[in-house]
Amino acid sequence: MAFNVKSKKSKKTYYLHSKEVKLAGGRKQMIYYFAGDERKNSLDALPKGYEVIENTRTGLPMLRKKK
Repeated sequence: MAFNVKSKKSKKTYYLHSKEVKLAGGRKQMIYYFAGDERKNSLDALPKGYEVIENTRTGLPMLRKKK
């Protein structure tokens, strides 16, 4: 089952996904994002060293590195 978070503002559930993208210089980087539905590239747990925060204005979840 995919890692999910329920928004405190909208009460909607969001699922964590990852994707490897190629940057302009040719370097590859892993990105993490939340979506309203569960897809094939969903993650079962948070990446190590990250935490979930919620945008207070929009209610959308975001990942950030732990401080």
